[in-house]
Amino acid sequence: MRTMTALALAATLSLGTPALVMAQGTGAAKDTSAPKSTVQINKIQVIDVKTLPDAVKTQVDEVVSKTSEEDMKGLRASIDASPAAANALKEKGVTSAHVVAVNIADGVLTMFTKAA
Repeated sequence: MRTMTALALAATLSLGTPALVMAQGTGAAKDTSAPKSTVQINKIQVIDVKTLPDAVKTQVDEVVSKTSEEDMKGLRASIDASPAAANALKEKGVTSAHVVAVNIADGVLTMFTKAA
């Protein structure tokens, strides 16, 4: 369930703003799809949630509020295991503990951060 929620969060964010609202009810569904393919990351961005437009910020906050702490720990552990992702965060003066959501689209990993 943890992996599915983290994947749902990443998949939801990769679909863009309208998908954030639709994904809120999908947390309990079983994953019956084919195995996930590996995604090639060509670029990493770190964006502070407070810089997002209010409508997007609200939607991100809603999705994040439905994500368990255990799922967030798994997401952050994955980020820490990636030297490139950890370095991108370090360059912005934050750590994986500040990451509240991710988006992977068109080879770009976007990590959304929020100050405590």
